[in-house]
Amino acid sequence: MKKAALAFACSFALNGAYAADTIKVGILHSLSGTMAISETTLKDTMLMLIEEQNKKGGLLGKKLEPVVVDPASNWPLFAEKARELISKDKVSATFGCWTSVSRKSVLPVFEELDSLLFYPVQYEGEESSKNVFYTGAAPNQQAIPAVDYLMNEVGVKRWVLAGTDYVYPRTTNKILEAYLKSKGVKSSDIMINYTPFGHSDWQSIVSDIKKFGSAGKKTAVVSTINGDANVPFYKELGNQNVTADDIPVVAFSVGEEELSGIDTKPLVGHLAAWNYFMSVDAPENDAFIEAWQKFTKDENRVSNDPMEAHYIGFKMWVKAVEKAGTTDPSAVADAMIGVSVPNLTGGLSAMMPNHHITKPVLIGEIQDDGQFETVWQTSGLVPGDAWSDYLPGSKDIISDWRAPLSCGNYNVKTAKCSGQNF
Repeated sequence: MKKAALAFACSFALNGAYAADTIKVGILHSLSGTMAISETTLKDTMLMLIEEQNKKGGLLGKKLEPVVVDPASNWPLFAEKARELISKDKVSATFGCWTSVSRKSVLPVFEELDSLLFYPVQYEGEESSKNVFYTGAAPNQQAIPAVDYLMNEVGVKRWVLAGTDYVYPRTTNKILEAYLKSKGVKSSDIMINYTPFGHSDWQSIVSDIKKFGSAGKKTAVVSTINGDANVPFYKELGNQNVTADDIPVVAFSVGEEELSGIDTKPLVGHLAAWNYFMSVDAPENDAFIEAWQKFTKDENRVSNDPMEAHYIGFKMWVKAVEKAGTTDPSAVADAMIGVSVPNLTGGLSAMMPNHHITKPVLIGEIQDDGQFETVWQTSGLVPGDAWSDYLPGSKDIISDWRAPLSCGNYNVKTAKCSGQNF
């Protein structure tokens, strides 16, 4: 009996020592449900990055230990899983979420428990939290440049703003509607449509889009449709012979991964706006793709923009931890500001005081092989803007998490901080 107790005590001590000798990293992505089509790849990306870092010796002399959970495209479950990662699994940082509704769900948890979230997907802005680092695009790094391209280079006069019915599309379209009107576009030349997650019957909506585009003015669709609803949407465009020459679609949530599941031939010429494409010609990108396909044991596996955002965010976190000499969230958050790392387009992305990063903006045209050909890009990197310049309640607000301001919602007119992030 004594031997058994002693063996148990030794085993417990060894396991405890092992746990204390690793740095746990949370991976919070949907591996099932409507968003699995996009998020499963991001889980795999994080596992690859952690494996690569461990081969380099880990971090602060310790191995990194991934902790993977599946919130299953269930927005309240995201919050539960986030709490488990922080309180039970004791992760030092979490990389995760795709939809803004999932990020909004976990935000109070990360703030309450003072842990760090790295969010890798384009979003609607109108937020800045001391506990979140936004490595995807803000509207001024994707939506606004895409509209400018369509307006100035394609000559679009009528606009269909089509999105999934949740916070990201609704807020982004609110910003775009205000922006279009500031450019002289009439309300009658703007059509807005929302559909639920997983929507599959697009016949009548595509018919409405065709009718809206038959008024004699060049028309385009600006798509914030998310997840697996994109597959039947693009199929229906093909079924109704809506080509890019007739009514081009520019998407903010469709990348190489989403296109890999559908026949892209009818979609050739349609567009996407991102900060990275797999087809980018840069040594950093070539090395990343080679490592990715080797890790997945699949020479046809594609890369995409949110993967690059995780790549950037993870490299920044590693650098900030090394700079701070600790994984303490407050110390790492302070060290993050000003950190710069190579991105995959050949430049350096930097973390700004508003917890957003600098990124190039690219417009890509869908090719028949499911890749994108870059048809336009910014001349340099664009700093992410947490608060829109086109919404009355936001244009006077700035975010700066450096002392002494340390505020994500500072009104320059009233000289007041309205709270941590809202």
